Amino acid sequence: MSTPPASDHPKKGPAFLSHGFRPFFFFAGIWAALAVLIWVLAFAGAIVLPSAFDPLTWHVHEMVFGYAAAAIAGFLFTAVPNWTGRSPVHGLPLAGFAALWLAGRIAVLCGELIGAWPAAIIDGAFLIVLAAVIGREIVLGKNRRNLVVVAVIAVLATANILTHLEPLGIAATGSLGLRLGIGVVITLIGGRVTPSFTASWLGRQGVTAPDIAVTHIDRVGLVAVAAAMIAWTVVPEARGAGWLLWFAGALTLYRLARWRPDRTLGEPLVWVLHLGYAWLAAGLLLLGASVAFDGLSTTAALHALTAGAIGTMPLAVMSRATLGHSGRPLTATRVTTVLYLCASGAAILRVVSPILGTMEIAALHLSAALWIIAFGGFALTYAPLFFAPRTDAE
Repeated sequence: MSTPPASDHPKKGPAFLSHGFRPFFFFAGIWAALAVLIWVLAFAGAIVLPSAFDPLTWHVHEMVFGYAAAAIAGFLFTAVPNWTGRSPVHGLPLAGFAALWLAGRIAVLCGELIGAWPAAIIDGAFLIVLAAVIGREIVLGKNRRNLVVVAVIAVLATANILTHLEPLGIAATGSLGLRLGIGVVITLIGGRVTPSFTASWLGRQGVTAPDIAVTHIDRVGLVAVAAAMIAWTVVPEARGAGWLLWFAGALTLYRLARWRPDRTLGEPLVWVLHLGYAWLAAGLLLLGASVAFDGLSTTAALHALTAGAIGTMPLAVMSRATLGHSGRPLTATRVTTVLYLCASGAAILRVVSPILGTMEIAALHLSAALWIIAFGGFALTYAPLFFAPRTDAE
């Protein structure tokens, strides 16, 4: 994302509600940390979740339709004004959207208390409203080529609804909805922002990197990831889906190699994007192997995609976008770098924990602790930027 011109910045009201990245990135960080803490306590038997979902389903649901959805919303509410030239959604409307997201988190957590139907309606409304509002802004801004984003959000909303049909007793589509939700988020992970941000940074360093230019192999790679996710969503145990996942993983790894990751080590804001994309490649390859061959852990593969790619990449984009749109220099502090390492460290431990034998539970707890530090630390460290006006425009 690039910084909007100063004239696009709302002048009235609290800074926290001036742009979508402020409330949604802040809440994404808090909820990513808090939801994992709740899950660990439930897993240990210390608390009983009053959710209509079973604890594991609640955990996956809140990582995809809670944390990741908030990160996506923050990105879109901030990026769409750049695409359309229109003023960003701000003030009371933005507060209303944030409140609707928060209501969904409470409703899903307390579904057993308020009922499965109210929980489904309240939670399902957010992504539907998000798709409608983003679609309206794109149409009014005559930027119809980006309407595909609305379609993607609509599919994510559909996936969320599918997860709710099971506790409602309508259809056994809970697992299908979770797979579809993961698949949608994975297709959005870094395939465009990583080469764009890398080329921009290398250019400022005086390095020419023609290999980063978009080619047919990049387009094929994006399509392959989407196709692999569709196949895994629909037929998760089919060996053909496994081979397609392998193909997508190999192309993802090839694309990453073309983007000069070795040249980015001087700036954590850039190399972390490559690290997140490496997690995507690893997750696709591991998931493909777990589908194609018996005996390999599907759980480990899924956590490479979720804790790895869906953990590291949004954290990278949220921190970079927050710095840029707050008028701060685009460079990571030591604290931010540590947060990046904690997020990927959490993913590594979660992926390898099934093979650690008696140390598995300790590894899971340490993984959760690192995850909470990464995202709780992000929310706390960047809170002053979320609540303060731009230093160069407001």
